[in-house]
Amino acid sequence: TKGNKGIAAYFEVVHGQLLQLTEIVTGRISKLQRKSLGALITIDVHQRDVTGNMRDSGVSNTADFEWISQLRYELCAGEAGSNYAKGDTLVKQLDGVFKYGCEYLGNSMRLVVTPLTDRIYLTLTGALQLFLGGAPAGPAGTGKTETTKDLAKALAKQCVVF
Repeated sequence: TKGNKGIAAYFEVVHGQLLQLTEIVTGRISKLQRKSLGALITIDVHQRDVTGNMRDSGVSNTADFEWISQLRYELCAGEAGSNYAKGDTLVKQLDGVFKYGCEYLGNSMRLVVTPLTDRIYLTLTGALQLFLGGAPAGPAGTGKTETTKDLAKALAKQCVVF
């Protein structure tokens, strides 16, 4: 559609950046650089996939469900009546708005984000917005704990699993 030409162009940019990163990671780099780039590539692959899905589904407005259902970061403009100060980094997903925690969680690998991971993020952020907890249920070894920890990392909040 006419309205999503920007997303189509951005998809090409994201894809090009991903190709550049793969060239860098195949070269001679330190272990720390390889670990950092591995995490960045994991996030960028998901970004490319989401951008492609938005392009293919015709997203043309920031109010479209495909857009607002993504975990995204914004700087607070400091509107009147807001609970956040101007310049605060906010993490948003659907109706959920959270102040970025600024908790340094180390340089570790990121979880590969799948459509199921996105749905779990939606469920957990919805529960957190209502000041409820989240307790994903399912068979052992399916990534429930790792997904919860990865969401905590995206929010820059400490996550204690017991």
